[in-house]
Amino acid sequence: MKALEEAVGCRLLDRLGKKVVLTQAGEQLLHHVEKILQEMASARASLQALGKWGKGRLRLGASSTACQYILPSVLREFKESFPQCQISIEPGDTPESIELLQNNRIDLAVALQPKNEDLMDFLPLFSDELVFLMSPLHPWAVGGAVVRAEIPKQNYVLYAKNSYTFQLVEEYFREEDMVLNTTIELGSMEAIKELVKLGLGVCILAPWIAQKELQEGSLVSLPLGKRKLRRNWGIVHWGTRRLSLAEETFVSLCRSVTEGLTKNGLARPTATVGEH
Repeated sequence: MKALEEAVGCRLLDRLGKKVVLTQAGEQLLHHVEKILQEMASARASLQALGKWGKGRLRLGASSTACQYILPSVLREFKESFPQCQISIEPGDTPESIELLQNNRIDLAVALQPKNEDLMDFLPLFSDELVFLMSPLHPWAVGGAVVRAEIPKQNYVLYAKNSYTFQLVEEYFREEDMVLNTTIELGSMEAIKELVKLGLGVCILAPWIAQKELQEGSLVSLPLGKRKLRRNWGIVHWGTRRLSLAEETFVSLCRSVTEGLTKNGLARPTATVGEH
């Protein structure tokens, strides 16, 4: 107590005979100490709750494609195992998700394999191939083949320019000495497919994103060319951080759900982490 009185610069206790009572300063300090002890008890209870089964949080980053076609099935099963886990999702394409990871705003990202990110670990899920999708009334669909000379002349409905997919498409056709005539740029896969079905252009997507439309015949797919354009999908996280049980469960569920794509021939297992 003497050391504490020296630290605060005043007397905290008075002796009244055999009794020891608080001074006015001591009463004031006790008021603050009680608040501190309450906060400590609350903090201790919160930390103990994290160790209990199903408690905690899962902060995810995911592209609009993953949010729509992968996460619903995964999170439905995840909540059965971790019903009290708080889940938050930050939508964004691969570059945005990497930035969120770097700023510690998310824990895991369902994204395309990033380039030149040595500090990040990439846990592969599957690999897909981008193809031309068009209305069944399009001349290419009627003829059953893509006319190479006509590729730069077509009207295209493409995914957002700031996306990693757009960069891959641009690089692919640059190597083919072509520049695509982009007429419409959208950030919604559903909107892209609807415009293409109306005959407003050709899009470049993966078949698993248009599985329903391809099965019903409202869209037709044709390869980009002899050289394929593939993407690797997976889970990205900080390489130095060990995954929690909830995060490991999420990764396993993502693998189980996306296995259906490979079984249906709409994608394939990722052969190597370094493949692009």
